[in-house]
Amino acid sequence: MASVELRNVWKIYGGKVQAVIDANWKCEDGEFFSILGPSGCGKSSTLRMIAGLEEISRGEILFNDQVVNQLPPSSRNVAMVFENWALYPNLTVYENIAFPLRVRKMPESEIDKKVKEAAEFLNLTSILHTGVRHLSGGEMQSVSIGRAIVRQPAVMIMDEPISHLDAGLRARMRDELKKQVERLRVTTLYITHDQVESMAMADRIAIMNLGRIQQVGTPLEIYYNPRNDFVGGFIGEPPMNFTFCELLQEEDQSFIVSPSFRLRLDDECKSQFLQYRGGSRLKLGIRPEDVRVSMQPFPNSFALETDFVEPQGDRTIISLRLHGGDILLAQVLGSLRPDIGQTVYVTFDQRHMHFFDIETGLNILYPE
Repeated sequence: MASVELRNVWKIYGGKVQAVIDANWKCEDGEFFSILGPSGCGKSSTLRMIAGLEEISRGEILFNDQVVNQLPPSSRNVAMVFENWALYPNLTVYENIAFPLRVRKMPESEIDKKVKEAAEFLNLTSILHTGVRHLSGGEMQSVSIGRAIVRQPAVMIMDEPISHLDAGLRARMRDELKKQVERLRVTTLYITHDQVESMAMADRIAIMNLGRIQQVGTPLEIYYNPRNDFVGGFIGEPPMNFTFCELLQEEDQSFIVSPSFRLRLDDECKSQFLQYRGGSRLKLGIRPEDVRVSMQPFPNSFALETDFVEPQGDRTIISLRLHGGDILLAQVLGSLRPDIGQTVYVTFDQRHMHFFDIETGLNILYPE
């Protein structure tokens, strides 16, 4: 196994297109580390530089604290698992797993031993001599992983390995993939655009957008303490609500005010602004599950009209109409189902309100 570190890494195509901009992060030895972001954000360019398939324009990539910039792919001991699995359809499971060992001209007795060990580990023993064209999607995924691990790589890179599966199989494969990686204890870089995959499986996540690393942290750190408004809006389903507001101070009380609401800040929330020296106009972020809704007025609440109500069994998603036509989503207990057009009373859980700078998008309360 190996740690993988990027230090000030850039990838520039044609001297103009900046695909990766000053990337800095470290995946520890044995860690399941996900690189998450929308299409075109620089994920694939990053993994190709790590694997040695593309040159680095600037910066350093280190394995176990040793710079590998000049090492060819064959010397990096990196295994890759792709979205299409890249299996040989005319070969059996055994032959597919054995293929990288035969390329290395390993003795047949050793190949047989390693293939059977990998098959037993991945529960493939019973189908070793089955042609891969007859396998299910989950079985083909396991064969692809078996072919990657049979040569005992220092680093395993998975590039969108389950994104093309249907939703039900994807959910099952997330669970199985996580279990397999935990048993392997191999350093794993998992590249995806799907936040559910990253949040469910990764030890830590690096979120990318427009070539830049936006935040690195555990799933919980990223969810509850987003570094900027992009991270806040990209992570979470339903997505985070955003609305502009103004921070007002009146005698010994503080308020956030917009055309739709006036909310008095409690002492704990107010204390977070003691060191804040920026402008009074801010972008408020609040997740739907942190929007409190009642059919009756209650202290520090404000009235809004329902625009749409979506029952989802144990929960209800309520769309609330803000001034100017914007929508505020609330996720509440399934037993609360107001009529469309009905007035309800709303407040926010102030422990989970986020305030972003309008110009930079940065979370003004984020601990740098």
